[in-house]
Amino acid sequence: MKYIKYLLILFIILIPIKVNALEINSKNAILYNMNDDEILFEKDSEEEVPIASLTKIMTSIIAIENIDDINETVTIPEEGLEGLVEANASVAGFKLNEKVTYKDLLYGSLLPSGADATQTLAYYIAGGIDGYVKLMNEKASELNLKHTHFSDVTGLNDKNNYSSVKDIATLLKYALKNDTFKEIFTATTYTTSNKRLKLESTLLYYTNTYKLDNKYIYGSKTGFTDIAGLCLASIAKYDDMEYLLVTTGAPSETRYPYHFIDAFNIYEYYINNYYTLDIYNKEKPLISINTNYSKEDKYNVFLDENITKFVSKDITKDNFSFDYQGTNIVTPFTKKGQIGTMTIKLNEEMIRTIPIMYNGSLTLSISDLLLDNLIFIVLFIVIVNIIIILITKMKRKKKHRK
Repeated sequence: MKYIKYLLILFIILIPIKVNALEINSKNAILYNMNDDEILFEKDSEEEVPIASLTKIMTSIIAIENIDDINETVTIPEEGLEGLVEANASVAGFKLNEKVTYKDLLYGSLLPSGADATQTLAYYIAGGIDGYVKLMNEKASELNLKHTHFSDVTGLNDKNNYSSVKDIATLLKYALKNDTFKEIFTATTYTTSNKRLKLESTLLYYTNTYKLDNKYIYGSKTGFTDIAGLCLASIAKYDDMEYLLVTTGAPSETRYPYHFIDAFNIYEYYINNYYTLDIYNKEKPLISINTNYSKEDKYNVFLDENITKFVSKDITKDNFSFDYQGTNIVTPFTKKGQIGTMTIKLNEEMIRTIPIMYNGSLTLSISDLLLDNLIFIVLFIVIVNIIIILITKMKRKKKHRK
């Protein structure tokens, strides 16, 4: 029987699975280009779905934000283990009355997805699951996760515990800003403070068990229940480009890691078929505007940063256009502030609008001012002289009358 099992796994691994960015096994997906915080691909990204242990992303960040010292020691209580055997929940392996640190519990929550760790955190931080779930939902509201509601800290089957891949992506982006969370999220192994447990990430488990070639993923959180299917939230990097991908609802009947297969193929697709195109260099003016009465021939507008765009490899600079709307001539007398807008388009689709500002840097040219207004100056002088002559004549007439 054991050999049949191994042959079945081998057979499944050898089946060619062709998946591109638009044909994936998962029911829901969203991929972000993290450099620009731009959505590259999505599939039913706002559908409210069960998320299994992706729930523990929220559980963990709530804990981190409410713990004063992650090296503080606590004891595993009965409440930390309650109901887990009956629910067939994944556990890190902590024992009743075992002395552990909060740091151990955090690694236990994210790496092996231990429900014993999350329930223990809930007990110590909020007095139990109900109080902790309240904190989780308050954070969901704070982050404007419109399609999210939590009812437990583990992600076991419950119709009131749901989210969307878009909301989970928003949550993960928020959590990754916390250095402690990111350190744990990107770890592959961890030995507990008492040296009893060596925890292993589910990423390491799946890649080793199924001999998967992981080229890009460097941090992940998996989830699985019969209802939710296989779920995965991951971050990946290639060259200077970072990605974030969340998928849910991959087939789980055979337990074959379709969630990781989807992730590998999606990352591979965008890495092979897209690139970062420089469309503006900050060393060059974004626009040069004509001037009047100025020692400078042009008023040059520079930006503080380069503008790049992650595009498919058939796109070049020729596909981009820069459309300026605003003041066409500036002078030293022009009021400081916005004088126009620059719209950048990709094949007529607007991708960015930039306010064009005048900073008052033009130097007045007296000679240009005089030359440009010579006719008016001469006319003014003539008029003044005529007025003087007329006034003088009127005064003379008054004297003669006397």
